[in-house]
Amino acid sequence: MPADHILTYALAMRGGVEAALGRMLGGWIAQGRRVSLILGEASGSFQHSVPPGVETTMLGHQNYAGLAAALPGLVAQARPDIIFCPGNHYTAMAAWTRLRLARSCPPIVAKMSNAAERGDHHPLFAWGQRQWLARHPQFLDALVAMTPATARAAQIATGLSVAVIPNPPSALPAATVDRGASPGSGGPRHILGVGRLEPQKRWDRLITAMTHLPPDVTLTILGEGSLRPALTAQIDILGLADRVSMPGHAADAPAAMAAAQVLALPSDYEGVPGVLREALAVGTPVVATDSSPAVREIVRDASLGSVVARDDLAGLVAALRHWVDPVVARPAPVPQPGQDSARRYLALFDSVVATRAAGSAEIGFGPHAVAVARRFALRPAL
Repeated sequence: MPADHILTYALAMRGGVEAALGRMLGGWIAQGRRVSLILGEASGSFQHSVPPGVETTMLGHQNYAGLAAALPGLVAQARPDIIFCPGNHYTAMAAWTRLRLARSCPPIVAKMSNAAERGDHHPLFAWGQRQWLARHPQFLDALVAMTPATARAAQIATGLSVAVIPNPPSALPAATVDRGASPGSGGPRHILGVGRLEPQKRWDRLITAMTHLPPDVTLTILGEGSLRPALTAQIDILGLADRVSMPGHAADAPAAMAAAQVLALPSDYEGVPGVLREALAVGTPVVATDSSPAVREIVRDASLGSVVARDDLAGLVAALRHWVDPVVARPAPVPQPGQDSARRYLALFDSVVATRAAGSAEIGFGPHAVAVARRFALRPAL
């Protein structure tokens, strides 16, 4: 029994989770499936990634509690065959929907978009995160991770059997891009960061590292977010205004990656950072913190880049200094995985729907599960 009608949801098409979702929707539509998308608001840098044919319901706000409260009723009206939860941030909405709809709730498949263990958590919050993940079998029918290492971590944390399906690949630059300095040319040296200006990404680390690099090394951070004022103030205080720029979102980030000497990602935590794969796909080396088990899977060889500890500023500086050296060879482009991701997701959806129809995947809420779901229902997962 196929999952003919897929329903998914997001607050806005604004981050990596939503960008990957946008690329997936087109693949599902191309395979003849009906797709419903519930959006809080038509905004974000990836709002144009929603392909024609997707039935979109707009709520007119980006309020987490508002979308969570509306979701069960919208699901009941749409009557999809399956619900897809696109990332960790949205799993509380899935739990609330399962609780409200009970046995009439369609099967729910979720993607683990962030690391099971986050580097920024206080021990108390880390304990809460573990408790939350352990409850996932009470409202999810299946879980997906994007690499084997993140799948192993997710399986340990949740007790679920976890499928490994990478995100669909992003588009590469349409034409060859001038990378600036060629080896030995002595030209300008440029570092690129790509991601939301939010605490998770720790762009403050990268800006601080710039004070320890030669004055001809420049940095551009592409993205937007709540920390723009704080990061701008840091740049001004450190006297880096002529070397560090934050122009906002870029229409063609892979082209900017191809033009940089190195891409840097200094995050506290990540799931499977697509920007690393995008940079390597255009032959740009990467420097990243050990923010997820997936990082070392992607940067699997020293010729591709460097992985440093999250709080090792000296290590970050040394890695950046190495890769902006014009005599260091750039890696050969690494093809992105995930060309068949849409098809693999559909195979998983079909299997889950068939299992539910056969009556072997009933999932209910006991009294303790109800209390847990209510606790997390109107807020993001920790």
